[in-house]
Amino acid sequence: MGLVDIQNSQDTRQVELEQVGVRDLSYPITVLDQHSGSQHTIGQLSLSVHLPEEFKGTHMSRFIEILHSNRGDFTMLTMPNILKELRERLSAKSARIDLRFPYFMERKAPASGQSALLDYQCAFIAQSDGTELDFTMQVTVPVTTLCPCSKAISDYGAHNQRGYLTIELQPSLDDSGKPHMIWIEELVEVAESSASAPVYPLLKRIDERHVTMQAYDNPVFVEDIVRNVAVKLRVDGRVKKFTVECVNHESIHNHSAYARTSWTRGGVPLLTEEKALVEA
Repeated sequence: MGLVDIQNSQDTRQVELEQVGVRDLSYPITVLDQHSGSQHTIGQLSLSVHLPEEFKGTHMSRFIEILHSNRGDFTMLTMPNILKELRERLSAKSARIDLRFPYFMERKAPASGQSALLDYQCAFIAQSDGTELDFTMQVTVPVTTLCPCSKAISDYGAHNQRGYLTIELQPSLDDSGKPHMIWIEELVEVAESSASAPVYPLLKRIDERHVTMQAYDNPVFVEDIVRNVAVKLRVDGRVKKFTVECVNHESIHNHSAYARTSWTRGGVPLLTEEKALVEA
């Protein structure tokens, strides 16, 4: 005897659903690594599709089947194919993937050269209706910031704190219609070079001395670090649009300092970095 397929039965309430699917799903995934080729990590996933008003439900098991058949291989190059499979298997006009994961980079201390791994919280968010692909990548980078005002008014020293800089961007498309490749490592470098000093997983005494003086020589407000990142991203032709925000967990205040900016590439000529720095 055949089993009844309730999901395919008709619904008469005339309410379409923008997203239906599974979320909070942990799964081993593989992402691209600029230096090693690939990296294995654990992803937190949400997979969803559009559901027309006439269908009662979608087939939840197919999300897991598709995820497993792709063996967790999630990159900006493979996600369009996964979205296409979601649309086709679930007879949906659009599909969406929200993937969040820790990404690990080996970092060397600046003076001793000692190495250890540092994790960065990342996300890939992709949505497609079969004609247009909307792909967003997000990287959060811990940084050190030293207050310019504190340095200017103090007889010695200046207060500093850890900040968290989040870059969210959409790559522009290449001639084949796929997003331009932008590496996580590149965004980490952009973030760290815009702050007073990087954050390291392992520091010996000579490293602490180096980082302390580096931060003192490069004071930045939270406003400065966001503007510094924006200047670097605007001159990168691979970037279609971005949002940059930074939160500084202040060391002498009972609050955090915050700044945010967004930008979308328009018809204006591409700025050179030199010109952008002058205009900033």
